[in-house]
Amino acid sequence: MDLSGPRWKKGKDGKDFLALAAANPMSVIVAELNASFISSKPVAILSGPGGGAILGVEPKQAVILNRAAFGHAVEIAAAQKHWFQLSPEEVFYLCHVLNCIRVESRDKKQMSDKQLWNHFRSMSESFPEMYKAYSHLRFKNWVILSYRHHPALVHSEFAVVVVPEGAAFGNRCGRMEVWSDLLCALRASGSVAKTLLVLTISSGSCELSSPDCLEQLVVHERTITRWIPQQRREQRSEASRDEANREELISKKESVEFNLWDTEKRKKDSEEQGSLKDSDELKQKSNKSVAFEPEKELKCDCHPTSAYQSTYPKHNSWGLFAAS
Repeated sequence: MDLSGPRWKKGKDGKDFLALAAANPMSVIVAELNASFISSKPVAILSGPGGGAILGVEPKQAVILNRAAFGHAVEIAAAQKHWFQLSPEEVFYLCHVLNCIRVESRDKKQMSDKQLWNHFRSMSESFPEMYKAYSHLRFKNWVILSYRHHPALVHSEFAVVVVPEGAAFGNRCGRMEVWSDLLCALRASGSVAKTLLVLTISSGSCELSSPDCLEQLVVHERTITRWIPQQRREQRSEASRDEANREELISKKESVEFNLWDTEKRKKDSEEQGSLKDSDELKQKSNKSVAFEPEKELKCDCHPTSAYQSTYPKHNSWGLFAAS
């Protein structure tokens, strides 16, 4: 299965949305959202346990919020505003990074960044590493679930696994440390045509009690794919191909030199034997030396070699088949 590039969706005319996405970069859309929201700063109200917040916006703001792929639209009858359900990571990103919304508790009290951080941490202990992974992808203009552009235009390319690493994360560490976890993740991502992206979040010696720790958290990206011998053979560097060709030429040259030397030797031996055959002494010796007849000796030496060479390609083919 080739996962070398994005799989763009197609419109009614049969053409993919690559040109449309190229004309509307996600970085430009997010900048437009920030400019539209920064003056009015719409209010997001925290929702119940496990949720993020509900954000109410004007119709024009709803269009650009949908284009930037933040939240999910919520249908409310006879509502003058458009409402969007935001995840905890989206709420904190819009409030802390873009600074374009305000967040209020359910009793209408405005919350600071630190209060919001503590609230989401109390709702989910994995919030620090999940938000760091989310913001890391958003800074690179990827969308939720690591989409290249809006989900309406392109299929997602990666299945993301977040792996915390460090004493600050406590017993949440240890994921993807055994082969069974890795193989399950690879099989699940491969079955839906996604490349497995592992984000390791290293805490070092920092504490997770405030948003200040985000600057100290380090993200390591690793893509894990299935090794396919045929693709790796075709993708060898030019230097390695030249080296392989040089070794092959040397091998052929040595083989030719050996064959020429062997031919000359046989020719010389044949001439010597031909001169001896004219003498009566050679005839007498040949009648007494049947055990050292050249043809029988040659057959005996070559038989084991030819049997080994006929077996080797089968063994080699089985090895490549098992590894692919």
